[in-house]
Amino acid sequence: MLVRVLIFLPLVLVAGAPGPTEPRWRFDLKETPSGVVAMQMVVVSPTLVLLLDRQQDDPLQINNHSAWGALWDLSTSTVRPLDVITNTFCASGALLSNGSMVSLGGDPNSFDTNHPINGAGLMGLRIFEPCASPSGRGCTLFENPSTHHLVESRWYPSSIRIFDGSLMIAGGTSVPTWFYNTDPVNTFEFFPPKDKGVPRFSPFLQRTLPANLFPRMFALPDGRIFMVANNQSMIYDIETDTEVIGPDIPNNVRVTNPIDGTAILLPLSPPDYIPEVLVCGGHAMTPDPVSQPASLSSQDEATSQCSRIIATEEGFKRGWQVEFAPEPRAMPEMVLVPNGDVLLINGARTGFTAIAVTVEPKQGVRDPVGNSNSDHAVLTPAIYSPDAPLGSRFCNEHMPSSIVPRVYHSSVTLTPQGNFLVAGSNPNLNGTVTDAKFNAELRVETLDPPYMFVERPIIQRLPRKLAFDTTNTIPVSIPASLKARKIQLALMDLGFSTHAFHSSARLVFMDAKISKDRRSLTFTTPPNGRVYPPGPAFVYLTIDDVTSEGVQVMMGSGRAPPIAE
Repeated sequence: MLVRVLIFLPLVLVAGAPGPTEPRWRFDLKETPSGVVAMQMVVVSPTLVLLLDRQQDDPLQINNHSAWGALWDLSTSTVRPLDVITNTFCASGALLSNGSMVSLGGDPNSFDTNHPINGAGLMGLRIFEPCASPSGRGCTLFENPSTHHLVESRWYPSSIRIFDGSLMIAGGTSVPTWFYNTDPVNTFEFFPPKDKGVPRFSPFLQRTLPANLFPRMFALPDGRIFMVANNQSMIYDIETDTEVIGPDIPNNVRVTNPIDGTAILLPLSPPDYIPEVLVCGGHAMTPDPVSQPASLSSQDEATSQCSRIIATEEGFKRGWQVEFAPEPRAMPEMVLVPNGDVLLINGARTGFTAIAVTVEPKQGVRDPVGNSNSDHAVLTPAIYSPDAPLGSRFCNEHMPSSIVPRVYHSSVTLTPQGNFLVAGSNPNLNGTVTDAKFNAELRVETLDPPYMFVERPIIQRLPRKLAFDTTNTIPVSIPASLKARKIQLALMDLGFSTHAFHSSARLVFMDAKISKDRRSLTFTTPPNGRVYPPGPAFVYLTIDDVTSEGVQVMMGSGRAPPIAE
């Protein structure tokens, strides 16, 4: 049943509204609230975004209890509840090679008294299979904790799709923790399982304690994995089970939970697909942050430092290149824009992640703002242009400011329509908080780029499946106003957003050429599933910085990932 949750919301004045000749970025606050706090967000179809919260008293209901999960309809800005069984608090997720979304891990506790089974989420596996309904009618989330579960208990893990279409899962903790990793799970495992289901111990995760929750990890175009945790980096070879240690992030900057910065794999371009990773925000802390949270403050300023590295052995020798964002941020997120830029959004200028527990035994920083360990929300996004000269890559001039603070437990994603869906934020112990400085946030907004307000290119038709290393010609429509001086065709995994990280997010540019009559486009797909892990993608055509809507395709065969011994 389609649901509109009736909550009175304040009107928003659009900042940075476009002038008569110059469209600009703008925020658009939606009338319908999300119904559940969007702690996690992932695009699952051209019209639907899956939102996941934790077990709490969210207003959106299903089967006589709070839904904790929902489908946001991008075409109507309405919400439909999903029945979630296990506790998805601080879980992770990614898409498999067959298009199924897998949510994994979660809270050790269960607060659900309406299900006869244990609803704890530590070993949870929740599967949302591709659903043909544009509105989400009939779409469900599959769970059977007795038959489908992780090998190890994981709260605050990370996960990404790898070269064979399966998921690699890293890290987490196995007990309730409100700040540092007090009972670490310093292993990797896979779904579907590899190694007969035996997890792999990671010396890297061991070394990066105690601030290594939600490690930032990226699938490199050679099939290996680049990972950042705490202030350290490494490359992991799945096929040989070996780690190559990289240089530490400069100036003692630490970037994983509970000292969250953010990180992104910058766009990959042919023919070399050189991988570069950008890490922004977090805190500069020395010595290693082993002190109790009570020695920290919600007013401790985050860092504006951004560090960039080529994720290869040769790049490790060169080290990190340091630059600075327009303002300090803890808990920001970076999202890829189809033209190759990066959007930096959300977060707070001061403080840390996690929820302050203000009753005995107290856990959290010494001066929380309500239950928030952070303060001074950053309301204005910025754009990072990777190809600009060092020192001039960031810009927030003419960017609008939101009226909604997005701090701990906020999320964002690029949509198939080409704008950005922004939701969530809840540094509180429950979902009903409406009288704090930082509430349980149900307001949903989009951040709309300038190209949303002009005539746009159109990909008129695209095969449902694309094979690797092939040349294809498709019909397109190009507005006469565009001179077609610059043509970019982006193959994108839109990623899974949670806890200041967009796992599996990826942009691979494809060589593309417009025909003389401007009616067709010829392009070449990536050479293999290491450059783009096989699975779902959206293709965007950008001409002179005006971007089309995305068209969904399946990169590769669309088969389920292998079940290996």
